Amino acid sequence: MTIENIPRILIAADRSSSGKTTLTMGILAALKSKGYTVQPFKAALDYIDPEYHTEISGRRSRNLDGYLMEKDGVLDVFAHACRSEENDKKGADIAVIEGVRGLFEGLDAFSDVGSTAQISKILKCPVIMVINARSMTRSCAALVKGFVSFDPDVTIAGVILNNVGSKRHAEKAVAAIEHYTKVPVIGIIKRDADIELSSRELGLIPVPEGRKGQRGQKEEKSDNGWMKSLEKIHQNVSEGVDLEKLVQIANTAHPLEIPAKTRFEKKERNDNAPLPKIGVAFDEAFNFYYPDNMDLLKAEGCEIVKFSPIHDSVLPNVDAVYIGGGTPEIFAKKLEDNTSMKESIKIASENGMPIFAESAGMDYLTQKMILKSKTKGDEIFEMAGIFQCNTVFGSGRRVVSYTNGIFEADTPIGKKGNTFIAHEFHHSLLEDISDDMAYAVSLTRGVGIQNQKDGMMVRNTIGTYTHFHGASYQEFAEAFVESARSYCEKRR
Repeated sequence: MTIENIPRILIAADRSSSGKTTLTMGILAALKSKGYTVQPFKAALDYIDPEYHTEISGRRSRNLDGYLMEKDGVLDVFAHACRSEENDKKGADIAVIEGVRGLFEGLDAFSDVGSTAQISKILKCPVIMVINARSMTRSCAALVKGFVSFDPDVTIAGVILNNVGSKRHAEKAVAAIEHYTKVPVIGIIKRDADIELSSRELGLIPVPEGRKGQRGQKEEKSDNGWMKSLEKIHQNVSEGVDLEKLVQIANTAHPLEIPAKTRFEKKERNDNAPLPKIGVAFDEAFNFYYPDNMDLLKAEGCEIVKFSPIHDSVLPNVDAVYIGGGTPEIFAKKLEDNTSMKESIKIASENGMPIFAESAGMDYLTQKMILKSKTKGDEIFEMAGIFQCNTVFGSGRRVVSYTNGIFEADTPIGKKGNTFIAHEFHHSLLEDISDDMAYAVSLTRGVGIQNQKDGMMVRNTIGTYTHFHGASYQEFAEAFVESARSYCEKRR
């Protein structure tokens, strides 16, 4: 075991939509502007909030999930991220963790598994509670008091009041909280419509899209409402939160015992073995990836090469392809129009190249993408045509769930018999699936493609609605890099 003593805080709330994501963004920006090297995290599995953390802090935000990851896994991911030298070329000197939903929301009614509270206990992390104070003053104290007493192993060390209407409103709420709970109020954020960020079915507008404006239309930075909202969030938090007190609370976190063995350690490799290249699709349409997956793939001995299914004409010279999640439905026309890229990927699949298409990536590899509309009629776009089925958006279906499953066949990302805990996160479905479609994955929890089957297989191409995190499903990186290496050797 090694000792990790990095200051840290966890931003939690009593429920979703209390403002913890917005306040976390503001805290990251304010701390960075004060000269701190800040490592962000997100409790539970989510792609979009961490994208914002990364954009603001300059360090890749990581996910911490107490259901998917064992305790040592959470500690390993935390320590690895804090020690990593990112754009600032140094390790972090403070960590900020954004919670998920309400503080105690988890897998079931009688344990904290999968909850923000579980992460706070694993990381011995003081909690800052965000309270949506709209229409509440004295009741804020009752709310905080209940959360403080619910689990004595969770340390609620400060409160930030959000959506405060007036000076008098703030004074009454602060007086009540500090009198009845003895927990200090370290921030007051006034109501401000200018700090609201646009959302869609699965959350906030993804960062790569926000940078370029709605539907990918490029805007000048000075005219970009998205950027102005981020700047306003920074300003409001800088003015409304006592950052000195927040850092003092972060410094009260107890030292952590980190496992000496880390899964992120680079594997020793045979100098005669080829260094395979894995092409990763990354642009406005495909940008949902866990940074830890990239680090684990590189630790297994590969090079990551990014490419764009929207902007590049063909695949780069790679030995495997990873097309992750995202919002291809927003860019369906651009994806359809790039016929040379679609053909390049299809030829690679026909040649037996290992291809992993994850959720939105799988949608891209179907025959057609159908966008249903009640007002203007359905829009139909031609996709890559590797999987004999069609993708449908606009059915009203929305799936957000943990998944448990087993590989029933060998694939580029796992061998027969490998089991996993993962998640799915989508609002599309597949229709007109070929009757002879082969599936490599059976789920015991979750929805999958149909009848709890997932992992469509065509040659050496696999498509899943399941999203894998390599710190949980630990065979992922090893299997995928080995598949790429085998293909690389065949091409020599």
